[in-house]
Amino acid sequence: MLRFTLRQLEYFVAVGETGSIAAASEKVNVSSPSISAAISQLEQQFGLPLFVRQHAQGLSLTSAGRRMLDQARTVLAEADRLMDLSGDLSGQVRGPLAIGCLLTFAQVVLPTVRRSFQDAHPEVRVQQFELNQAEIFSFLRRAEIDVALTYDLDLPADLSFEPLVELPPYALVGPGHELAGRDAVSIEDLLGLPMVLLDLPFSSEYFLSFFTGIGAKPVIAERTRDMAVMRGLVANGFGYSLANVRFLSDLSPDGKALEFIPLRGDVRPMRLGLLTCAGADRASVVRAFVAHCKTHITAGSLPGLQL
Repeated sequence: MLRFTLRQLEYFVAVGETGSIAAASEKVNVSSPSISAAISQLEQQFGLPLFVRQHAQGLSLTSAGRRMLDQARTVLAEADRLMDLSGDLSGQVRGPLAIGCLLTFAQVVLPTVRRSFQDAHPEVRVQQFELNQAEIFSFLRRAEIDVALTYDLDLPADLSFEPLVELPPYALVGPGHELAGRDAVSIEDLLGLPMVLLDLPFSSEYFLSFFTGIGAKPVIAERTRDMAVMRGLVANGFGYSLANVRFLSDLSPDGKALEFIPLRGDVRPMRLGLLTCAGADRASVVRAFVAHCKTHITAGSLPGLQL
């Protein structure tokens, strides 16, 4: 007779992956005593220790615990597939869905898309993750997310990308900048001027490629990994920047005006789309989310952004 639950296995996997009950509690949004009790119950049921308790370093898996962790992941994955099959047979979309989103536009695109998707499919349990491009690749390969909204930046061959909309590049300048008021600028116009670089994995290489394409280098005055900080630095006169994301408001976080000037010349736009692992579309919940995004993220309907 089965005397343990899928929920207990979920808590066990969370502790095994995070190395502590406190971190697992935060990950699965359950109290630490509940997780601790579940681990104790599993150890009693299996008749073997799953963890070595180390007060300073947290919990470490025993050799038996490592083997049990692999099997627990398999059991949970099969349980998810069973839920997915029931959705296919009943015509309903249900079960878990882990969505990743590139952090440069996650704040405006993902909440709107998620809200409308969950309103349409209330039996789907969504987790969201704001990640940089390198993290998105890693999370997809480790099956920590099912699908990601991101750009077509240096995409590896083992992942599948479906484009949704093209985002052209802009030069951002603050009030009083010497390029302010222009209808368009070229990369040559930016040479010699201080630049605020959005220094994220793959994104920075994309923007810098505009300069290497003409055999030049920008004058990088500031670097930041935060889009809001970049906008603030530009608005306060620390230099221009480059971006494909244009929010509905052309104001910096501190309320100062920004100008978005289209770049002319041989500068390719960024394509925003959906990234998945091979075979991910076999899950009905992933197929439903992909179809939803195709309807809600288009050149004529771009949540929180403007072209």
